[in-house]
Amino acid sequence: MTHGPEFAARPVGRRAVLLGTAGALLGAAGCTSAVPGPKPTPSASGASASGTAGTLPRTTPWHPTSAEVHPEVKRRAVELVEAIGAWAGGRDGAPAARARVAALRLPTALVAQAGPLLPSADEAVLRVVDAQYGGILADSASVLVVCRQWTRHGGAVRAGGTTVDVRLARSGTGWTVTALHPAHPGAPLPSPPAGVRRVLDDTRIALPPAARADLNSGRVHAGVLTAMPILAGTYRMYVSVVRSGHPLEVFGTSRPSDHPRGRAFDVWQIDGHAVVDPATPRSLVERFMRDAAAAGSYNVGGPVLLSGGGTPDQFFSDATHHDHVHIGFRT
Repeated sequence: MTHGPEFAARPVGRRAVLLGTAGALLGAAGCTSAVPGPKPTPSASGASASGTAGTLPRTTPWHPTSAEVHPEVKRRAVELVEAIGAWAGGRDGAPAARARVAALRLPTALVAQAGPLLPSADEAVLRVVDAQYGGILADSASVLVVCRQWTRHGGAVRAGGTTVDVRLARSGTGWTVTALHPAHPGAPLPSPPAGVRRVLDDTRIALPPAARADLNSGRVHAGVLTAMPILAGTYRMYVSVVRSGHPLEVFGTSRPSDHPRGRAFDVWQIDGHAVVDPATPRSLVERFMRDAAAAGSYNVGGPVLLSGGGTPDQFFSDATHHDHVHIGFRT
């Protein structure tokens, strides 16, 4: 069954951000990525859950840039995730998390929805890998906050992380968070199939914790497992979302999204260049999108509206996809 493109109805304006000319306009204004993500490396492609002796790594807060569609929306979502998911010694537990959330003037009831973002630990630090839109409309939004988290348990440090679908609504004074939907990848397979292992072992494919767990669960479409290594043969790419941590429906519609069914993945960084960064060559993004289609994707979305394609909706662009490339597959 063919579904429509992964975009929301009534997208927010600022179409200039979505067109190929936007890079030049914003670049002239001096907008660059304030927090460029790491290039894919073996250590960046996964997070170990095993405990090791040592200290917690140092992290810095994530900040959006003016190149974003409504950067204040992402800022609001990220500051909440950082507040819940990181704490100093003696500040663990839900009561302390509620105090941190209250300091942001956000509903403290959100802490009860934090799930894996608030594990039991003496101390924790969190680094946001990326914050991308799951959807952005005039009065509501979904921000997918992809993060890594390190926790200290006595003298042992454990690496983990998750992806949180943060829902927001426009209020009279700005944007407020209304709900949190952390990723739930499912249990890992005792022995991942060869196709899964091939992706997990590819050092040119960087996978955040939730995406890596999605692959280990075995609930990912064969098209995803085939296309990722094909693209990695040409590009180093940082995946943001595969299955879990993404809205169940295409934001703003009642159409099921391809992501929760394991039939899509998103890429936020190509060859070390963030898709949202105006300094990233549009030719690189365009070539990557066309190569994704050639690798079998029926539905490729990004910041550039490409012509051609095997079907009328094979390529699409909208406000939601100004910050990543969506690559979807049929059943």
